[in-house]
Amino acid sequence: MEILELIRSRRSVRSYLPKKITQKQIKKILEAARWAPSGLNNQPWRFIVITSEEQKKEIKNFTSDSHIIEEAPCLIVVFLDKKSSYNRTKDLMAIGACIQNMLLEAHSLSLGTCWLGEILNRREEVEKKLGVTEQYEMVAAVALGYPTDEVRESSRLNLEELILKEI
Repeated sequence: MEILELIRSRRSVRSYLPKKITQKQIKKILEAARWAPSGLNNQPWRFIVITSEEQKKEIKNFTSDSHIIEEAPCLIVVFLDKKSSYNRTKDLMAIGACIQNMLLEAHSLSLGTCWLGEILNRREEVEKKLGVTEQYEMVAAVALGYPTDEVRESSRLNLEELILKEI
């Protein structure tokens, strides 16, 4: 699949089949994440991969997106490593690129993802539950699994509406 077709066809998936994700698939997705660009090549992202049903049940209580976490066979929690950070804004943009790489690689493997942000409202509680030190700040969670057959349509603004001016 060409990259623009892959980008256009990717959708947030909020309902998953009860089918396990392999370690090989997870590693491939994290490998794509690892190759995202970052300022000074500092690679400020770190991950906790959760496949344990027990652990997911505990984490789901910290978000209104609990049904997504419960159904997804895998949850990848993404952190900013403050020790490797040199500029918070640039590092958060780099982590955004890292997550986008994850989403696209998962889609190329016929897996579905949902980039969860609402869970950040209780970030400190999740960090405590996961046992991470203050060196790491949770910035997102990504649900991962085989999507149900629900196909969702999407639309975008016309390109002309997005270009402020051409100089």
